Amino acid sequence: ALRLNVHLNHTIHLTCLRTGPTTMAAPGLGSAGALKLMTERVAAASRIAVLVGAGISVGAGIPDFRSPGGMYDTLQPDLLTATEAERDAMRAEPTAVVDWGLFRHNQFPYLEVRRPFILGINEGRWKPTLSHYFIKELENRGKLARLYTQNIDGLDYNVGLGAGRVVACHGSLGKASCEFCSTEVDMAWFLQQLRDNIKDIYKIDSSAPASSTNIICPSCSRPGVKPSTVLYGRQLPEEFFDAMSADFPGNVDLVIVIGTSLTVGPANRIPLVADEQTPRIVINMEPVGQELGIKYSPEAHEADGPMCSGQGRDMFLRGECDKSVAELVKELGWADSLRAYRDQMSTSLEALGL
Repeated sequence: ALRLNVHLNHTIHLTCLRTGPTTMAAPGLGSAGALKLMTERVAAASRIAVLVGAGISVGAGIPDFRSPGGMYDTLQPDLLTATEAERDAMRAEPTAVVDWGLFRHNQFPYLEVRRPFILGINEGRWKPTLSHYFIKELENRGKLARLYTQNIDGLDYNVGLGAGRVVACHGSLGKASCEFCSTEVDMAWFLQQLRDNIKDIYKIDSSAPASSTNIICPSCSRPGVKPSTVLYGRQLPEEFFDAMSADFPGNVDLVIVIGTSLTVGPANRIPLVADEQTPRIVINMEPVGQELGIKYSPEAHEADGPMCSGQGRDMFLRGECDKSVAELVKELGWADSLRAYRDQMSTSLEALGL
């Protein structure tokens, strides 16, 4: 029932999946009481599905695409190899730079914008955060059913999660393939092509060419080679639908959402397709997903509201991902276990009181 012909899009209408009207829950227990209830739910769960977005990697130094300073906010179409009409489209909607509608005709904007990010990820420039290792600790304690990641940075794989535990909803920068014929290419070959053929619009690589030339697929001879990430307007990988069918609605007893705006479908369906009695925890800078049926207590919507709120099905932990996760870790009594990863993570545990 979940295997639909669904493509990556900016939002998705899910009226048929809502479990009730979009109203706020009753007032919560206060921050301390809500945090205690939240930790009790984590401690009691044995099959947790976690959905993460770009916010989980901000602590590693990777900007959130949608926030100030992120890729969409800082996009400069005038620097890209594109027609004026294509630049106008990117000015009007920055996500056009990662849209199939543009890439099928002009591959340069995608590759030029992402060049340093692709090279940096594959050179190991960034390390996982406390939030990534929190998910690893869930697995260590036999609690993790699945990690659904909307991120393409590959940091989710670097914490050593077991085979089949991670579903890369939008693909990964760790592989490369042709968008036209789907043939996978050698990653080392692609990275060298990227260095040699694609200009550096950020002016940080003096060895980059002055202008961009196509990277030709060795299989179909078309210029479609790119990291194996999902463009807007393209189908998500089969493993996403396979995992969704296996996990939902009844094989998950807690859903945790960390650092995502819940605006990109179909991955934003994940909190919604669990059994209607399954608790949900959202860890984010602000409440998200209300239009999809997540019901926060009133104090969650207050600008100076408490860090933790909620007592019904939906609970909210406000703040930067690592700071919020640190509070949850302390309440759970897992600090010692997380300290074992301090040398492998980008997060300063001391700064977070761990």
